[in-house]
Amino acid sequence: MKIKTGKGFISLPVLLAIWSVSAIASLPGLAISPILGDLNRVFPKVTDLEIQMLTSLPSLLIIPFVLLSGKLSEGRGKLKILAAGLTVFFLAGVACLFLRSIVGLIVAGCILGIGAGMVIPLSTGLVVEYFTGDFRVRQLGYSSAINNLTLVLATALTGYLANVDWHLPFLVYTLPGISLALSLFLRRQPSDPEPAQSIQLRYKRIDTRKLVGLMLFYFFITYAVLAIVYYAAFLVEACKIRSSFSGVLISLFFLAIMLPGLFIDRIIRRLKADVNLVSLLAVALGLLCFGIFRSGWLLAVGALLAGVGYGVMQPVIYDKAATIAPPRPATFALSCVMAMNYLAVMVCPFLIDLFRYPFHTHGDRFPFIFNAVLVCLLAAVTWRRRGNFTLGLDAAYYKSGSPT
Repeated sequence: MKIKTGKGFISLPVLLAIWSVSAIASLPGLAISPILGDLNRVFPKVTDLEIQMLTSLPSLLIIPFVLLSGKLSEGRGKLKILAAGLTVFFLAGVACLFLRSIVGLIVAGCILGIGAGMVIPLSTGLVVEYFTGDFRVRQLGYSSAINNLTLVLATALTGYLANVDWHLPFLVYTLPGISLALSLFLRRQPSDPEPAQSIQLRYKRIDTRKLVGLMLFYFFITYAVLAIVYYAAFLVEACKIRSSFSGVLISLFFLAIMLPGLFIDRIIRRLKADVNLVSLLAVALGLLCFGIFRSGWLLAVGALLAGVGYGVMQPVIYDKAATIAPPRPATFALSCVMAMNYLAVMVCPFLIDLFRYPFHTHGDRFPFIFNAVLVCLLAAVTWRRRGNFTLGLDAAYYKSGSPT
């Protein structure tokens, strides 16, 4: 079976190898989440700081290694970087299955963060290398969908495994072993060169101004929607809804992020320059549902709206990042953008606490209402600047061979 790429054709095993890398990009930190409540029982002398280090240190290490991997991938050793990252990721995950001390788990988590950081830029970088134009946009949508679907399924699996034994959730960290095996097909079939009409070939170096704009935009929308992940549980408790419903809301949120990726090329053709405007309004409405209503089904609607809005913008941002750089440094441009996701994950609760201070409030609805207002303000700016490269889709983007 041959798959069209816009440059030529690739085999199905090569496509599966690319998809497998996309699938594991969201795994870091996942195995820890279902067992955080049990760690005090497993390790009676553990402090809250040590528990927090299990989740925060890997995320902290991911950011510099995402950038380092992206920079090193400008050379010809991209597949070597991928293999090294997958190997480190896999071995650290295997080690977590057998470690019995909190210090050992923290060290293994840090090593795992290093390996994951090396792999994450290539989850989109391989798509950009093997596909172009309309085919690239479609595959970036699939990559985003696979990433978020894996996150939902793996979270459910780790939650179940945690009830059996607290070590078993770390099994999800062995999935990079599958990607490592499939990466052999990438070596057998290198990517074809970028076609002469590609907009990437018009650039001699990365367009820094456009890249910074995309980074700031991606950071903001990720920060905005993370209010659901961080604060849904507190809101559900305040609304006197069963506590497990917060997990349902977060699962719905990630499923909604996944869905637009399956049809992203059609969505772009339909909305064109309004794609970000409509998406931002969906995010704002979703956050307002959390900020205003107390009904469980309206909170579910809010999670779906916010997820769909974010799920449309994410692959579009990735594709734009690929079009503002020549083929070789395109992965580095993507790594700069993707690093903003992990930065937003780290600073979101701190920023919201900082914003609470001038309003003198600790209400459970504040994160949602405040972020909804910020998103509405950005939507107003986007409405006035729909032809802007970052906020809309300008003519140059359409002429690049992406969907029109």
